[in-house]
Amino acid sequence: MTTALSRAATAALALAAWTLLAGCASRVQACESPYAASPQFKDCGFSNPPNPDALPSAGSWKIWSRFLLEAKTGTVPTDPIPVQALDGAQLSALDPQANHLVRLGHSSHLLKLQGRYWLIDPVFSERASPFQWLGPRRFHPPPIALEQLPPIAGLILSHDHYDHLDTATIGYLAQRVQRYFVPLGVKARLVELGVPAERVTELDWWQQAQFDGVELTATPAQHFSGRTLNDRDRTLWASWVIQSGGQRIFYSGDSGYFKGFREIGERFGGFDLAMMENGAYDAYWPAVHMTPEQSVQAFEDLRGKVLFSVHNSTFDLAFHTWHDPLDRIADLSEARKITLATPVIGEVLTVGRPRTNVRWWAGLK
Repeated sequence: MTTALSRAATAALALAAWTLLAGCASRVQACESPYAASPQFKDCGFSNPPNPDALPSAGSWKIWSRFLLEAKTGTVPTDPIPVQALDGAQLSALDPQANHLVRLGHSSHLLKLQGRYWLIDPVFSERASPFQWLGPRRFHPPPIALEQLPPIAGLILSHDHYDHLDTATIGYLAQRVQRYFVPLGVKARLVELGVPAERVTELDWWQQAQFDGVELTATPAQHFSGRTLNDRDRTLWASWVIQSGGQRIFYSGDSGYFKGFREIGERFGGFDLAMMENGAYDAYWPAVHMTPEQSVQAFEDLRGKVLFSVHNSTFDLAFHTWHDPLDRIADLSEARKITLATPVIGEVLTVGRPRTNVRWWAGLK
């Protein structure tokens, strides 16, 4: 057995395929489900809407073999990623009449919405993995420790992959969050981690909920779910619309490009800020993650005012260089005169207020 086929490499390959790519795990053909009434539920699992324009993914073995055998170049930074430390005093000083976002890394965000704190897809663990000794390791520490977070009113999850639903983080927060908002099927995951069932609200696409002055809508996305080889698409995935204090924020979650972005933009009349997935793309799985060009098109479909680039700069999840998503979306935004936000990790962004964007990654290796 060669070094490339070592136990660690094989496990890393399986992890990548299970959690991040469009694999082909089989579904049980006869089942009863509380989600059978959902338009997204078919053949004992959730499905994306038909998209004749979606390009097919490569076969599972081809994807697995590539992760196992192909060398990567420039996917992990050698220079430190800049991080602005954040503390409770800084958070308390933020205007309670405004809406603020702080990027914690990857797609994890801390929000202060009209004075109350929310989390989106929080991952504080060292690795986006079921194992903390193996798997994609973060490039930088979080700007604030998990134990230093302020009291959290609400927590939003887009789907159940390890780089979005982190068991250690949710386990710590289980009794510390007032209300969780998740797509269909994810509630059971949280209850297993100690979250009280009565605190979890499950939503199908286009369903709405209100909590503590914030209105949430689960909206469509083109992706998939699963945490092992035998639970493919047993839970739903979603993008989210967050309305607070007269402002609208969109969060794409993970998604390939599809016409649903245009429908979301039409239904809501545009967004003050759109947090758009921009990273982990590849020609081997073109339907489940967007290229920077597609992220910009989706943003324009949504009628957004500010494009906030997420899902990059924290984990090595694909074959492009770690800075490629940032380089390309910055160039595209400049060419199309789009207001771009690529904040430093830990930087506070206040919705609707001017800021100067910088290419903080320029010159870093």
